[in-house]
Amino acid sequence: MKPTGAAQMAGVAGDPIAHSLSPSLMAAWIEAAGLDAIYSPFRIARSDAETFFRALARTQCAGLNVTLPHKQTALAVADQVSPAARAIGAANLLTFRDGIIHADNTDATGFLSALLARGVEPARGPALVLGAGGAARAIVYALGQAGVPEIRLSNRSRSNAADLALDLAPNARIHDWDDRDQGLDGVALVVNATSLGLSGGSDLAMDWHRAPADTIAADSVYKPLQTGFLRDAAACGLGTVDGLGMLIGQARPSFEAFFGISPPERIDAHALLRAMLEPAS
Repeated sequence: MKPTGAAQMAGVAGDPIAHSLSPSLMAAWIEAAGLDAIYSPFRIARSDAETFFRALARTQCAGLNVTLPHKQTALAVADQVSPAARAIGAANLLTFRDGIIHADNTDATGFLSALLARGVEPARGPALVLGAGGAARAIVYALGQAGVPEIRLSNRSRSNAADLALDLAPNARIHDWDDRDQGLDGVALVVNATSLGLSGGSDLAMDWHRAPADTIAADSVYKPLQTGFLRDAAACGLGTVDGLGMLIGQARPSFEAFFGISPPERIDAHALLRAMLEPAS
C-alpha cells in the first residue's frame, strides 16, 4: 500500500544511518501487513538529537528506533523509562503519545530471542561477554535476566568492565583483555559485543581450541554477516549465531510498539536481510 496523508509514521535515528537495515526490514513488514505507514531513516547530529526527539514527539510520529550515538540521549530526554532501559543505561526505542516520550531498550530481549531462535538455551552454562559498551550492557542484562549461572567479562579497559559488573553483574569474573582466552575454559556461550570484525576493521581473535565442543559463539556485528570471530569458531566445530538475529529480535517489539500489531510471520526476515548483505553469486 502506498502511504497516504493519514499514514502512521515511525523511523530510526542515528549518525551515520545510511548503513542501517532497519528501514528495509520495517518496509517489508509494513507492506506484508498492508499498513498505511512509513518508516524513515533520520541522520541526526549528536548536538541536535535532544531537540529533534522533543520536536518529533509533538507530531503524529509514533516513535523512533535509536542507534549510535544517541542511545544515552534518548534515555535522558524521556519522560517515562522502562526498567530495562534504566538498568542498561541506554534506550534504543522511543515511543510518543500525546507529547510524552517513553524510552525502552529492546536490545536485551532481541539478543535472547536470537539465541532461542537458534535453539540455544542461554542459561545452560557460563557466558563470556567481550566488550563493555552499550551492546555489552544490554547483553549482560539479558543474560542476568535469563538466569545464566556465571558471567565472565573481558574488555580492553578493565575499569570499564569492572563498572559494567558493578552495575549489572556484581559476581562476574573479569579477565584482562590479553588473557581473555582464559574465559573460554568450560564456557557455554561467548559473545562479541565489541565493534571488532565490523567491515574494514580488525577481527576479534580467540583460541577456540580451549572452548568445550558445545560452546556457542554469538556476534553483535552483522556487517559482514560472517565475521572472523564466527568463521574461526565454526572452523573449530562450534555453533554460531550471527548478528542479524539480534537486529531482528529488537525490531519485532519496536514494530509492535509503533503500529500496534506483530510483524507478519510469513516474512523470513533473516533471509531478507542476508540477501542484502551477501554478494550475488
